[in-house]
Amino acid sequence: MGNRRQFLASAAAIGAAGSFPLAAFAQAFEQVKIVNGFPAGGTADTTSRRVGEKLGGTAYTRNAAVVENRPGAGGRIACDTVKAAAPDGSTLLLTPYSCMAIYPHIYRTLSYDPFRDFVTVSMAAVMTHALTVGPMVPASVRTVRDFLAWARANPDKANYGTPAAGSTPHFLAALLGLGSGVDLKHVPYRGSLPAVTDMIGGTLAATSTPTGDALANHKAGKIRILATSGSQRTPFTPEVPTYAEQGFPELTTEEWFGFYAPARTPASVVANANAAINQALKDRGVVESLATFGLVAQGSTAAEMDRSQRDEHQRWGPLVKRVGFTAES
Repeated sequence: MGNRRQFLASAAAIGAAGSFPLAAFAQAFEQVKIVNGFPAGGTADTTSRRVGEKLGGTAYTRNAAVVENRPGAGGRIACDTVKAAAPDGSTLLLTPYSCMAIYPHIYRTLSYDPFRDFVTVSMAAVMTHALTVGPMVPASVRTVRDFLAWARANPDKANYGTPAAGSTPHFLAALLGLGSGVDLKHVPYRGSLPAVTDMIGGTLAATSTPTGDALANHKAGKIRILATSGSQRTPFTPEVPTYAEQGFPELTTEEWFGFYAPARTPASVVANANAAINQALKDRGVVESLATFGLVAQGSTAAEMDRSQRDEHQRWGPLVKRVGFTAES
């Protein structure tokens, strides 16, 4: 009897000492899913996978996340997928802010409401966008103004590809053409990499795309990055001047990828997901892997992400109106 009482007392003491982590882990999902709206191999896919593989063994999920790519419609298919998912936090959306902050200004019948159908979880990474040119454009074109002069002289070739119509890179290039009085023709793609591939192949003059999606081919000498959109030169292309340095300060912008959950996801689950994501973003391997794609790992609180989304939504409204682009245009 004495031994039994001693065993029970010891077990109770162990349970009390470890009650919080055990309880937290008991609430963890067996596995969660991250949905992104762009093809495999791009910046969105890379962010999803590098962060997702580090989420296992946390209060959020026991195992690494699985990633589901749902490319098409500029990321809207992925948004719709997560909107319809169970509001329990087992499915997350990873998307650039353009899908939430810009699309409401261009789609009159947007199938989701960014502010009512989702809850913010955490930012994941920050990126700049780049103007790039390929073999169709003469090697003498080294600056943005060089490109504009070439485009003005070659209107039949003056086109640029982007990851999607209505995306941030699309509007940056549209604003560039509008402000310069040069007719740059937009060619939307389903993601950046197909556009870069066509540019390398000589069927497309230029791209406006996340800097990371152009890095490898820029370094290999297959394409040239003429400008990046940050407030400062990126650490990934320190030799490339910004738009602002070349006289186009209105094109200064940095975009983030962020994680979202369906509306009505419990706050406790959002908190667990936020903690796990921010922990993953501090992992040296994750930081270095994202840097390879021109991404700076950067987490946030859910509230900080929500404020930033609302700020960007207000900022882009008049810019979209200036360009005059809508989904029906």
